[in-house]
Amino acid sequence: MSRVSVTGSKRVIDDVIEAAYAHHSLHVTDYDERYEGFEPGTSLDGAETVNERLVTVRSLESILDVDADDADVARSLDDDELVDELERVRERVNELNDERDELQAAIRDRQEEIERMEPFAELGIDLEYLRGYDSVEVVVGEAKPDDVEAALADADTIGAFDVFVGGDVLAIVARPTDGDAEGVVQDALVGVDIALLDVPDADATPDEYVAELEAEQADLRDELAAVESKLESVKEEAAGFLLRAEEQLTIEAEKKEAPLSFATTENAFVAEGWVPTETFPDFEAAVVDAVGDHVEVEELERASFTPDGDHHAEPVDGAGGAGAASADDGSAGASAETEDAVATDGGHATHGSDEPPVVQNNGGAAGPFELLVQAFGRPKYSEFDPTLLVFLTFPAMFGFMIGDVGYGVLYAAIGAFMYTKFDGAFRELGSVAMWAGGFTILFGIYYGIDLFGYHAYQLLGIHWPVEGKGLSPADLDWGLSFLVVSVVFGIVHLNVGHVLSFVSTLQQHDAKHAVYEAGSWLLILNGAWIWIFSQVFPNAKPDFLFEAVSILTFGAVSFSGFPVAVGWAGAAAAALGLVLLGIGEPPELAEFLSPVVNVISYARLMAVLLAKGGMALAVNLLAFGAYIDDGGDGSFHFIFSADYLAKVQETADYELVFAGITTAFDPASIGLVGVVALVGGIVVALVGHLVVLLLGVTSAGIQAVRLEYVEFFGNFYEGGGRSYLPFGRDRKYTRDD
Repeated sequence: MSRVSVTGSKRVIDDVIEAAYAHHSLHVTDYDERYEGFEPGTSLDGAETVNERLVTVRSLESILDVDADDADVARSLDDDELVDELERVRERVNELNDERDELQAAIRDRQEEIERMEPFAELGIDLEYLRGYDSVEVVVGEAKPDDVEAALADADTIGAFDVFVGGDVLAIVARPTDGDAEGVVQDALVGVDIALLDVPDADATPDEYVAELEAEQADLRDELAAVESKLESVKEEAAGFLLRAEEQLTIEAEKKEAPLSFATTENAFVAEGWVPTETFPDFEAAVVDAVGDHVEVEELERASFTPDGDHHAEPVDGAGGAGAASADDGSAGASAETEDAVATDGGHATHGSDEPPVVQNNGGAAGPFELLVQAFGRPKYSEFDPTLLVFLTFPAMFGFMIGDVGYGVLYAAIGAFMYTKFDGAFRELGSVAMWAGGFTILFGIYYGIDLFGYHAYQLLGIHWPVEGKGLSPADLDWGLSFLVVSVVFGIVHLNVGHVLSFVSTLQQHDAKHAVYEAGSWLLILNGAWIWIFSQVFPNAKPDFLFEAVSILTFGAVSFSGFPVAVGWAGAAAAALGLVLLGIGEPPELAEFLSPVVNVISYARLMAVLLAKGGMALAVNLLAFGAYIDDGGDGSFHFIFSADYLAKVQETADYELVFAGITTAFDPASIGLVGVVALVGGIVVALVGHLVVLLLGVTSAGIQAVRLEYVEFFGNFYEGGGRSYLPFGRDRKYTRDD
């Protein structure tokens, strides 16, 4: 990337903006008022009008529910056509929308009135009999009749009363002792929990009134449907225009607001930003062709890629001169002011962040994994983009932890649905899910053709070299071996991170810094673990550290530990790493155990593997039951039927673990109880496996992401870069004729 400066007279600022926008390569840097004599620019004339029209267009699109699928053939749109057509569409849509709002409000009013009538329908008294009396008071409400009658009987202000009850509603008819008194019934009911109801102004029965309201509501809905149809017709007619208008107005708004990012004086402007180095000659030619010598375009520096630290900026020969073109506007004063104002920082009013923007271009299968990297932080221009490494490791860790063909197929299916039905981030997540599901299937096959926690190789009656995940007495050694696999993967993963740190430090600084800051950790990491996997103090180390290789390779390769001499050499290397770390980064000596601790953190891979496998086993155990063959291999075997349960109970070598909901009762002999048990067991299996499926995302997914972000990225990656957003846009709905 190259940092460039465009300096010129304000007289040509419009043409410069047009040329830069059309070239679509300049990532504009905002001016931050750091330099005396400059101030941020203001929007060009007409910006407010353009923005008002843009708001109108987007409002109309919202009302008509216009989306990208409604676009027609792209074509040009001149300003006069835009203004005239926009006004015509606005008037028509607003008229219909106001009519629609009124009809919807009227329908809601009728519905509220119908709901108000429901209590009176329960009461069963004509509405005309509930109002209009002079000598008695009528009150309608929802309350307990006994409480009301007791309160009225105790009231001295009421001479006589009657209470009519219908459902939860009651009507009170009372004659006050004082004929001129008002509100005596409500006063008497002050201590009663009653919800008073207003009597509707109608003379019909409640049912007749409701029927009348429903008829009115039906007529209003017909009118609303007609208005909706008219709006739909307007949408079909105007959707293409609105999409073109939005695009054109957005382009105009961006152009007119561009000076807000410029540094300006009364007569001059300076725009700075970044362009890809290979496009700079074309960019310079485009601007110069537009305005001639009224502007000067300079390449200030070139930022070369380095994997770490700040980007390496190389000043370009010739940059830093006078830095201002002649204003050439017939005013010598204007030209002089331009010259003076720009003579800052060696001839340039440099402003904004000096960090170049970033374009991540992994593409292909790795592209969607940029989403996971960006969730941590977009790589800086100077950093190594770890997307490819995340692509190579995240699905593998996820698949290792879940390792089940059934779950893997569902993950892949969900991912395929998201990939095909959505755009943007959800589409990328769908791709990630498909890769994770694929590796889950592969590891599920490796673990014994696991199918929702069941070893399908047992059902197929075939021999399978891997006997499980370590959940039964028969495959305990496999579980311990997977712990060693997790640790070894952690060692390799962290080595990659430290090597990247070493290379980046070497490129950014020198060999001494690389050895002190990264080489020391490499020595500590590898030296410590070589010592751990050696025959030094063998009795203090668990046997599975050395037996795992033979188990995992089915006996083809054996490993009894590194020789004692190699172990002590590893310890010496770790000690040397501590010395180098103490010389180069003394404060970090407090974390000298982190290489060991961070590797042990990868044991969470095996822990989640056992946890998810255990949950699937528990679901199957509850639903179908299981036993252990004490005379055989000692592994779990599911029962599945009441007949087989009886056989298990009669066989001395079979140890019943749990009978299972579906197998404890025989539907054929017990009838309804057996059928209920069968259905209940199936429900338990479905719900249980759904829970395991969802928890797999939160546990395996989060743990894999954590290992990437904390243990791995922490060694070489910082993030915080800016996305490359070139000034301009590709037209989709309009043509620039």
